[in-house]
Amino acid sequence: MRWYHYLAYFFGGAFLANAVPHFVNGISGHPFQSPFASPPGEGLSSSTVNVLWGFFNLAVGYMLVCRVGTFELRRTKHVVVVGLGVLVMALMLARTFGKFYGGLG
Repeated sequence: MRWYHYLAYFFGGAFLANAVPHFVNGISGHPFQSPFASPPGEGLSSSTVNVLWGFFNLAVGYMLVCRVGTFELRRTKHVVVVGLGVLVMALMLARTFGKFYGGLG
């Protein structure tokens, strides 16, 4: 396994984590922050934009985890690297969105 496969898995996990809030808010019909809002990352984007952005993140996450190298769900090292990517992104998102929704950050 090459080192860049693990890098791809880490960032794949990050993209998968980022897909969740955008996609869920979008399909729930709620506006939510996105890079396409004004100002970027602070203003609200429409639910349609968030569905599209969430789906894009899901597709990139899939490509990085499932199409780079040979990801095996039964290999602990592979799952841990993806999980670390999810955890790091989730913590960053919690701090970022916590500013807007009353989280402690």
